[in-house]
Amino acid sequence: MFYVTCPKGIEYLLVDELQSFGLELVRQGPAGAWVEGSLEAGYRACLWSRLANRVILHLADVEATSADALYDGVHQLDWTGHVPAKGSFKVTFSGQNEVIRNTQFGAQRVKDAVVDQLRNATGERPSVDSKSPDVVVSARLHRGKLALGIDLSGESLHKRGYRTEKGVAPLKENLAAALLLRSGWPEIAGASGHFIDPMCGSGTLVIEAALMALDIAPGRQRQRFGFERWPGHQAELWLSLRQEAERRAHEGRQNATLKVAGFDQDSRVIATAWRNIQRAGLDGVVHVECRTIQEFSLDGEWATRGLVLTNPPYGERLSERRELAGLYSALGDAVRTYLDGWRLAVFTGAPEYCKSIGLRSYKQYRLFNGKLPAQLLLFEVDAANAMTPRDPDKAGEVLPRIANEQRAEMLANRLKKNLKTIGQWAKKQNIECYRLYDADMPEFALAIDIYDGRVHVQEYAPPKSIDVRAARERLAEAMAVIPEVLQVDPADLVCKQRTRQSGASQYEKQAVSGEFFTVHEHGCALRVNLKDYLDTGLFLDHRPVRHWIQQHAAGQRFLNLFCYTGAATVHAAVGGASRSLSLDMSKTYVNWARDNLTLNGQSLDKHRVEQADCLKWLAATPTADQRFDLIFMDPPTFSNSARMANVLDIQRDHATLIRQAMARLVADGLLIFSNNFRRFRLDAELEEAFEVREVSRSTIDRDFQRNEKIHRCWHIRHRA
Repeated sequence: MFYVTCPKGIEYLLVDELQSFGLELVRQGPAGAWVEGSLEAGYRACLWSRLANRVILHLADVEATSADALYDGVHQLDWTGHVPAKGSFKVTFSGQNEVIRNTQFGAQRVKDAVVDQLRNATGERPSVDSKSPDVVVSARLHRGKLALGIDLSGESLHKRGYRTEKGVAPLKENLAAALLLRSGWPEIAGASGHFIDPMCGSGTLVIEAALMALDIAPGRQRQRFGFERWPGHQAELWLSLRQEAERRAHEGRQNATLKVAGFDQDSRVIATAWRNIQRAGLDGVVHVECRTIQEFSLDGEWATRGLVLTNPPYGERLSERRELAGLYSALGDAVRTYLDGWRLAVFTGAPEYCKSIGLRSYKQYRLFNGKLPAQLLLFEVDAANAMTPRDPDKAGEVLPRIANEQRAEMLANRLKKNLKTIGQWAKKQNIECYRLYDADMPEFALAIDIYDGRVHVQEYAPPKSIDVRAARERLAEAMAVIPEVLQVDPADLVCKQRTRQSGASQYEKQAVSGEFFTVHEHGCALRVNLKDYLDTGLFLDHRPVRHWIQQHAAGQRFLNLFCYTGAATVHAAVGGASRSLSLDMSKTYVNWARDNLTLNGQSLDKHRVEQADCLKWLAATPTADQRFDLIFMDPPTFSNSARMANVLDIQRDHATLIRQAMARLVADGLLIFSNNFRRFRLDAELEEAFEVREVSRSTIDRDFQRNEKIHRCWHIRHRA
């Protein structure tokens, strides 16, 4: 068995790679994986793994509940086949428990046990060499167990041997390889695509891209591996693997039509990159030169399809951050001008600046550059993916930042608590979309909704008594805390400010992302969009109302007034409604409702959606086909849209609307009337004319119980 380590965040890629070497997965862990296979497969991992840090041959697990138990367990093993009695070794020790709290102490106890066992068995005593030992014994303590093994790697496998000099903040080679794999470089290279890094630094990405495309083993240039002086080493097997690697490298170079280029504005790192390229044996394959991103252009013939992968500066100092928007904007200009049809991949610790690129990202991966959280964002360079560039430093943009640790910790604790209560409730109920937080704390006046792994945050507009700077500071803290606690990619978080709607504001676009995705509710599929409109296309508080409609719609003729995106109609149709009519004055939402019905396999002839002014439609004399068994009406509180014949004020007009709707309801039918005006009072005359029962409490689900005035709801029937 082997334990193979890697940088945090690329474990899944590592497992796929190890399996390609003939190793079988036993279990995956954080920053590593346990695998089984032959020694040949272990050697192959050392030579060919582009992602691993270390390959450790597992020997045994021993008890380590005390220092003596640890010593006894190590001493009982036969070390004669693993540590040369006349040679040297060292122990690397990691982990701690209640009795072994110091790694130096743990390493000393392991060393003593190995030396004593070998001296008893052979009469010889190996020496300890911390710099260049013959063998490295790996000891990893977890709770009461110590995993012992032989480190077959020697130095970390990310050290390929070509990079003896470093530029500013270089990527490690195995992280660079992971970025290339996540970006789809093997497939692009296999289709004769080319590669460019316009901010290449000391050249790690361009070199790793060339090695990968040319089928050159990443360990080919290394001078030494950890197993070469290990007593169990099989030299002939290793020689055959080295010869195979040389043959594959030769064939890769002979058959390649590869073109790889890197550019950077710093002439000193370009000089370093040239020397790294020469040491990697890639002269004539990889070209680098000094050129700023603003001066980007291409000479010669380039493929119509390729990959641009780059790791721009993160702007750790304030003076640097001021320049980032311009840098990312220039990157966007360069790729749109010269590399249409290519793929762009940006690895950054400042993902908010990718908004300045002017392209819509279709995929984001959370990774780490060392200990620094970072993201890899993927873009297709195509006019269809263009968006208006935005500078995150301009007024109105809020960057995640914690100004008050104690206050931020309060929000984090509340979110964790809500995840254990509301989150677990939603999971048990199989609910994908729910409200996690609704202004629970006065310091953070937010509504936080979960949409199947994505997060929609609405900031309630602060009163005029609250300082604008203070409000933005708290919002910035929330934007920093929410992704961390909820374990979501910041790119999957959308934040808006919720103000009182007036006129047609509910229909106005907030953005033009076009990013729709599908969520599910009680067996119904519904399209939502978190970015482009003030609302998302799904009113979460009406979930129980929609479910009730679904349960009672079988064989019913259903009418949905002010239908919005038709979610209630979808539930009625899925529940078996015989036919339905849905009305809304917004063409956008009418089309959205039709899409939702089609998504659920419903006939648009049977379930019609029409653009209409509901006030005008209700005021007209009902026609013969306008008789319904079940009606749902959820009007806005107020509307003076230019599309409407009249101004709607729900408190003033609700009695008229209800009477007009009841004129279309069959004798034994039901009208469900709802609205979210908090000071709403139902006209008393309606209770005299009809059978009216308020059902608000039964329509408030667990995630909205903190705010029971989110809406009110009535069941209204004709009197017998």
